[in-house]
Amino acid sequence: MAEPLVSIRNVIKRYRRGKQAVEVLHDLSLDIQPGEFLAMMGPSGSGKTTLLNLIGGLDRPTQGEVVVGGERIDRLSSGQLAKWRSRHVGFVFQFYNLMPTLSAEANVELPLLLTRLNGKQRKANVAAALELVGLTDRRKHKPNELSGGQQQRVAIARAIVADPTLLVCDEPTGDLDRENAEEVLGLLQQLNREQGKTIIMVTHDPKAADHASRIVHLDKGALAAEAVGAAA
Repeated sequence: MAEPLVSIRNVIKRYRRGKQAVEVLHDLSLDIQPGEFLAMMGPSGSGKTTLLNLIGGLDRPTQGEVVVGGERIDRLSSGQLAKWRSRHVGFVFQFYNLMPTLSAEANVELPLLLTRLNGKQRKANVAAALELVGLTDRRKHKPNELSGGQQQRVAIARAIVADPTLLVCDEPTGDLDRENAEEVLGLLQQLNREQGKTIIMVTHDPKAADHASRIVHLDKGALAAEAVGAAA
């Protein structure tokens, strides 16, 4: 088996609520292989979004190791972590977080403004990302001129435009009706199967989880069960 792309080892995460320390993750270990589509499920408060944030470099563990692509990201400074995220992680959230005054193509271009690509290269990357998500004909439209499903596809194009190592998706279909949800999930499957993207998705929806190749269930901050997704 290949070396894991993501390796979580004995991770503990605590938050402070006033004078009380609340432990959200309890000595959790998990490996994620390159090119895997992993769904994480569990009740509210189970720790799945906390774990996702640790993998995406948005938070740090209280104890334990978080290794992504061979790098101990839990040891990086805040500045190093910000640079690491911009190179390696594409984020897709439940609420699309698009800039309302910008067109689809301008929204997709935003992550590239942090890179050294020139304008011509950025334009080519944006065009390729919008073509992958099937929105070339909507590139000039602003978010309020797009459906919810189209807005989420713009968000996915923005997440992949810099060719990140992994896609981190937090309830990506939570604000969509079933038809648009299936469209977005099909797109994630396509990116996984045809582009080889490693995808980690938090979801409450069993139908969404079935689009993954592996499903892990968290409960009270620990891994409770594991299953093979219908898409495996």
